Amino acid sequence: MNQTFNDGVLKVFSVEAQDDGTEKLKLEHGKLRYEERTVGINRYYRAKQENVEISKVLRTQRLKNISTQDVAVVDGEQYHIRRAVFPRDTVPPCWDLSLERVTHDYDFKPTRKKAE
Repeated sequence: MNQTFNDGVLKVFSVEAQDDGTEKLKLEHGKLRYEERTVGINRYYRAKQENVEISKVLRTQRLKNISTQDVAVVDGEQYHIRRAVFPRDTVPPCWDLSLERVTHDYDFKPTRKKAE
């Protein structure tokens, strides 16, 4: 099944512990196009059993490793990646990412070097 990724762009960040005990986000994968999927009833109730509130499901190309330890940023909103599944028979190969809204936003780590 051919896929389109016309619904938007997401960025994926890893969470890094800082020396002061806080956590910040570090950009790992930028500008991944996605297609928004429906949060199906089975997926919704399976997540509820694990005390997870799935907010979005996004399909994106499977180009890079993405971890359930990562945070996705979509339209300025931060989401924990709770599940990453490889659907079969998709062209190109894809991830389906189940996302849960972060209750307390992380700080971003600067991604560009400052001009000297």
